[in-house]
Amino acid sequence: MSFNIALTGLNAANEDLSVTSNNLANVATVGFKGSRTEFSDLFASTQTGVSATAVGNGVAVSEVAQQFTQGNIETTGNNLDLAVSGNGYFITSQNGALNYTRDGEFQLNADGDVVTAEGQNLQVYPPLANGGFNTGGLQNLSLTTGESAPQATTAAQVTANLPADSAPPADGTFSPTDPNSYTNTTSLTVYDSLGAAHTATLYFVNESSDATPDTWNVYEYIDGTQVNADPATLTYNSNGALTSAVNPDGSTEATAGEVDFGAYTPATGASDMDVTFNFNQTTQYGDDFGVTAVQQNGYTTGQLTGINISSTGVVQAQYTNGNSIDLGQIALANFANPQGLQQEGSASWSATDESGEPVNGIAGGSGFGTIQSGSLEESNVNTTSALVDMITAERDFQANAQMIQTQDQVTQSIIQIDQNG
Repeated sequence: MSFNIALTGLNAANEDLSVTSNNLANVATVGFKGSRTEFSDLFASTQTGVSATAVGNGVAVSEVAQQFTQGNIETTGNNLDLAVSGNGYFITSQNGALNYTRDGEFQLNADGDVVTAEGQNLQVYPPLANGGFNTGGLQNLSLTTGESAPQATTAAQVTANLPADSAPPADGTFSPTDPNSYTNTTSLTVYDSLGAAHTATLYFVNESSDATPDTWNVYEYIDGTQVNADPATLTYNSNGALTSAVNPDGSTEATAGEVDFGAYTPATGASDMDVTFNFNQTTQYGDDFGVTAVQQNGYTTGQLTGINISSTGVVQAQYTNGNSIDLGQIALANFANPQGLQQEGSASWSATDESGEPVNGIAGGSGFGTIQSGSLEESNVNTTSALVDMITAERDFQANAQMIQTQDQVTQSIIQIDQNG
């Protein structure tokens, strides 16, 4: 009987050593979660109950329980290295079979997809056309993108001050080549529908008189070509604030202070350009002309410069034209019982009945941690604790081995007594 009891102790201690050995072997494995050996005592009983003098039958390993505590987060500088700070697992797909991992060592494959070292695709929520993401479906994250399409300039805003005490130009007939025929000028870059850049120049002419005080004419030229033969007209009050803006054809825009000079046909073969200028931020103060800012909403064709991943898992492609495109939002999963997950190796798990169905969500959402790009979660194995566990398991093994040796000596003594008798 004692042999069998000690044997269960040997087996349990050996299992404990194996678990500790596996923990120590994976101290440097990214996203690895250590395990703990849990024991239960064995006790035999009959239909009539247990005698008060009954002895137990030894020990058994009841469970090798995974420990899902947070590992330390290490900065790597590679923006495809991802770490979850808090709850949640990255979702990966291998031909439709979903696995879950805390190992964020992602890379690109030949097709431009973001994958694990084993080739499993990182899953994201696809972007919607009108903004946001479809959190009801998953797809592979792909970084294969073409050039960013250009956007034609349709609106521009000028922030400037026109000199209140300036006199009308000496030359009464306006000409862009005659600086004596206009008061001031400024220019900005605008773009056509093909992304080609053009220079739009505005000429301000003081037309103030006793009959029309505080009045300015504005002419627009694009690439040296006059957009409209007639100028727009701006009028200011005695406090220097804009009171009206009139189009070259005498009409006014629905938004006060805006001017539409008309369409310009670029030589690039692009669609006609029709830029509406907003002069609401212009004033007529003092004696100095000054342009504080010129803004417009167009941009040229963009080349991919990099990928940015936010703390909520939004993956954006960034381009040289300043534009950015959402490629997806990284999906995370939670489980009611993480210890019920089935280990699949490579620091990944699959769902089981014991773990429960995955609850998918986004980083920063209820019950989910945040994502840190350019970082990795280290193994949560504490080397010092694991070494102490190893010493404890070794002593348990030695003690049970000694028990077997002692029982063997007792048995030999009994055999000798029997032989001498």
